[in-house]
Amino acid sequence: MRFPLLSARRLGLPRRAVSQILLTQLAIAAGVAVLATGLFLAPLGAQLDDQAMRRALAIAQSAAADPALAAGVLSSGPSADSPVQSSAERIRRATGAEYVVVLDLNGIRRSHPSAERIGLPVSTDPSDALAGREVMEIDEGTLGRSARGKVPLLAADGEIVGAVSVGIAYDSVRDRLLGAIPGLLAYAGGALAAGALAAYLLSRRIQRQTRDLAFSDIAGLLAEREAMLHSIREGVIALAPDGRVRLVNDEAARLLGLAPDAADDCAGRPLEEVLGAGRTADVLSGRVTGRDLLTVQGPRVLVANRMPTEDGGAVATLRDRTELEHLGRELDSTRGLIDALRAQDHEHANRLHTLLGLLELGLHEEAVEFVTEVAGVHRTTAEQVTEKVHDPLLAALLVGKATVAAERGVPLRLAGTSLLPDRLVDPGGLVTILGNLVDNALDAAAGSATPLVEVELRAEGRTAVLRVRDSGPGVPTARREEIFTEGWSTKQPKAHRERGLGLALVRRLAERQGGSARAGEAADGGAEFSVVLPEALR
Repeated sequence: MRFPLLSARRLGLPRRAVSQILLTQLAIAAGVAVLATGLFLAPLGAQLDDQAMRRALAIAQSAAADPALAAGVLSSGPSADSPVQSSAERIRRATGAEYVVVLDLNGIRRSHPSAERIGLPVSTDPSDALAGREVMEIDEGTLGRSARGKVPLLAADGEIVGAVSVGIAYDSVRDRLLGAIPGLLAYAGGALAAGALAAYLLSRRIQRQTRDLAFSDIAGLLAEREAMLHSIREGVIALAPDGRVRLVNDEAARLLGLAPDAADDCAGRPLEEVLGAGRTADVLSGRVTGRDLLTVQGPRVLVANRMPTEDGGAVATLRDRTELEHLGRELDSTRGLIDALRAQDHEHANRLHTLLGLLELGLHEEAVEFVTEVAGVHRTTAEQVTEKVHDPLLAALLVGKATVAAERGVPLRLAGTSLLPDRLVDPGGLVTILGNLVDNALDAAAGSATPLVEVELRAEGRTAVLRVRDSGPGVPTARREEIFTEGWSTKQPKAHRERGLGLALVRRLAERQGGSARAGEAADGGAEFSVVLPEALR
């Protein structure tokens, strides 16, 4: 059965995949057979070399053990009819050696298969044998390449009087090696036939699994899959049954804060090693279940969904909800400001009516004092903020929050120790942190007996320190870390967004700058949130 999306035009007349696989497997089987034969022949050749050298050494030892040979070296000179030459040639013919050479302490040959070389120095260094050491080697001499054994020649009193060198023609070693090849090839041929049969059976199974597609079509499907995964605007992460990462597309790497070229490096690594421990890893691995689960990764708010696969793995998708979350928070702030403006409009009408009454009654001095008092309250608040907070964004935020707080009946004041210069590296990040903390503090203090929210902003060198205290019920000690996790909240969610992300974002933004965010208890009761941001000022 063919895939319905593959048209006949696309398939054309490709070479069948099963035949390509069969030929490839046959080539592999043949290569393995040749390689195995070669690997067997290599140590066999070394073994035959060793046997030849040991045989030559044994012949040399036997010859050197003959007392007549040492006596002949001492009693006669180098000549073709000497007893040394006769004994050496007898040993050579009896053992089948290529040569048996006896030499004196000066390295002069006393015997040699070629009589004309008797009396001449040997062609190789005899010092080891003359020093009393036995030698085994394969070397090149006047008679060609040979396996050699050299031993010292001792007189009856044990004194070294010369040496015996025996050589076995290396051609005989090669002949033995070549003689072993036909048997090896027979075994290799049998193994190759078994491999060919296994390759044929395996190729038939692959043919059924690939639905007889050509390799070009399989490659095309894979290319389309890669293009689709890396072009869609949703993050996709594929996980193996053991929790290791199979695939991370480009959008997932961006949303998770991974390097652009790290997507390929993630393959095969455990999920916790790639992302680190936390809620995101718990959601993607399936330890936290549900649909449209919210998680915070770095500065981003993500929505994750996970679908198991047949092999026990899973595919997880990620969507970026950061902008929507920011818009939701801005909508909350806007609604608060609208409520405050509505209340101010109502209060402003009352003040205008009061001012009109004072004027109609002719109480001009009282009218002036009333106007001065009303205008001075707002001016004083703005002046107090800008005097201690020089950054315009933070100052504007505090002035706006003070207006909202006043309408909610919660005084918002700056601590006397506050002083923050206009040298912030990331004022937008601090605005997000301060806005979230002040909103939470206003909610907590609104229902208390003596509501109050106090904000402290100060600089310690290049470090910015922010504290927000409220008169609310406080945070139990056991939950002071839990409140910074995504999804934790004591308030009902709003229609346009989820709850339980504000404090999580505060901590993530602080940690992204190398700082920290902690919850504690204020001196007068209630909660105190502290954020420390190293290197926050230029």
